[in-house]
Amino acid sequence: MTNLVRFGIAMERSLLDRFDGLIERRGFENRSEALRDLIRRALDQEAWDAGKHVCATITLVYDHHVRELTERLNELQHDFGDAIVSTLHVHLDHHHCMEVIACRGRARQLREVSEKLLGTKGVLSGGIVAAALPKT
Repeated sequence: MTNLVRFGIAMERSLLDRFDGLIERRGFENRSEALRDLIRRALDQEAWDAGKHVCATITLVYDHHVRELTERLNELQHDFGDAIVSTLHVHLDHHHCMEVIACRGRARQLREVSEKLLGTKGVLSGGIVAAALPKT
């Protein structure tokens, strides 16, 4: 890691004890790595809230036996082809499928894509997870 900076943090013992428990449960090697992870997540959320360019995955779980559902989902994905990078289709069982759709674009556009897909009749569950695009 280049330009590593060390700094101190003051906090109440009870908060630190809870943080150490989180570190243990999540399997972080140390407090520094846990803090870096929390900061990255906060910056991802800030980019999403500010409507910035982000990348995201949209996950859908649906019953593929619902009449014309697959066609409607494909049509919606083609409507937003400029934002959709790739899809992964998984057969969960005889009736249910999962699709993971990789996207990139403005948060507002990706929110619209996810709402239309998740709101399609026959989609049982799902959600969107976004991350800020790395600086190059």
